[in-house]
Amino acid sequence: MLKIVGGFVAGLAFTGVVAWNMAGSLMFHEHLSPFGVEETVARIQHNIQATGKGWALAGLRNPSAAVKADGGNTLPVMMVEACSTKYSGPILNEDSVKFLSILMPCKITVYKKNDGKVYIGAMNAGLMGRMFGPMVGDIMQQVAEDQAKFIIMDPSKPTPQIIYPKAAAGGGGGGGGSGC
Repeated sequence: MLKIVGGFVAGLAFTGVVAWNMAGSLMFHEHLSPFGVEETVARIQHNIQATGKGWALAGLRNPSAAVKADGGNTLPVMMVEACSTKYSGPILNEDSVKFLSILMPCKITVYKKNDGKVYIGAMNAGLMGRMFGPMVGDIMQQVAEDQAKFIIMDPSKPTPQIIYPKAAAGGGGGGGGSGC
């Protein structure tokens, strides 16, 4: 009996360690970009506007510029922010999941690593949504499907212009755009 209990506990511990180590790769996606940081950002912005599903650019952030301004040294990192009221509206209208507004707007990050390559990072919206019930799960699955289209880039198409948001009225930290 002691061997059975010990085996069960060891199995649980092993499963916990594996889950802990894999959680990050399940919750977030990372893709290699064939373009530089700014061109990747511009193409993502263009794709967001072209979806026709109510998506709007909500901001563009450059956290690496803040690090550099503070005397630090970091490779480029830019965050494209987008929102669709088609998806955010139902969540913002439901008190039991309104706390998920912390995830709005949706962010896609574009960054250069020390290997010299440019990557695209995004939250696994489909998986995250399933943790909060069927309504949020269905919405976030649709968000995930749209996000997958945002990062498809056709190198035969000309590079669009990057869109730098206008300053938002009343402060707000440089987001601009339509928000959520």
